[in-house]
Amino acid sequence: MIRFVKRNQINEEKYNNCISNSLQTRTYAYSWYLDVVADNWSVLVLDDYNAVMPLPFQKKYLISYISQPFFTQQLGVFSKREVTEKLIEEFLKKIPRKFLKIALQFNSENNFSTENTIKKNNYILSLKEHYNTLYKEFSKGRKHAVQQGLKEDFTIEEVSFSELLKLSKKHYSFKEVTAKEYKKLTKLVSVLQSKNKVKILGIKLEKKLIGGSVFVFDSKRVIYLFSAVSEIGKEKQVASLLLNHIIKENSNTELLLDFEGSQIPGIAKFFKSFGAKPETYFLLNKWLL
Repeated sequence: MIRFVKRNQINEEKYNNCISNSLQTRTYAYSWYLDVVADNWSVLVLDDYNAVMPLPFQKKYLISYISQPFFTQQLGVFSKREVTEKLIEEFLKKIPRKFLKIALQFNSENNFSTENTIKKNNYILSLKEHYNTLYKEFSKGRKHAVQQGLKEDFTIEEVSFSELLKLSKKHYSFKEVTAKEYKKLTKLVSVLQSKNKVKILGIKLEKKLIGGSVFVFDSKRVIYLFSAVSEIGKEKQVASLLLNHIIKENSNTELLLDFEGSQIPGIAKFFKSFGAKPETYFLLNKWLL
């Protein structure tokens, strides 16, 4: 039986165990992660937490609607067993009528497609091979960029998130990322640090940060969650150097490097240049009236 459970009624231990042990596990779905990034969330639970579907939602003008929070690429149904299209349909039918709309991105193991789904691509790179083997799969241009960057003899070091955030606000203008979302990201990074699940790496030139990235670690993936690079950093190939460093440091492991996108052709081309392969997931966007 699938039932709707409000946030304050969730058995956190059972819920998080379900996420951790699921075939589809994603860091985004843990209770402590959603508590930071979602304005509100509840969950649909199958039996004794045999499968779960978190429902992050917002309220506007007394209307509740399910929507994807910033800094979470894939949610959906999580289970210790393979999730069938029929099971997804059963979960969707149990969404309470108080929610008038759903705009939710499901994880790549939730394979289903209807007239209301939009196919999207993520890019992932298996790190199980030796670094030299992985490097051979870089495009000619990416190899050149990495080699040019290495000539600068930069030191890749851990940096503070506040430094990286300052760099982002100076050099980027994301209209959709509000001050509220940046505040959530700052809190999220702090929580991830407390759980030893994040690395914030950067490169400095004359003691000034010219680029950095936030990498989130879980049992299966290294997620390229956030980055910022100055104009000088772009010239010095900082993004290529940081990703090359993560690939080298985590080669010969069972981890996947999750690039988190992108639907933008230029960014997708950049990710593919590291030998990354597309991973399909679906956005469900429909009115539930």
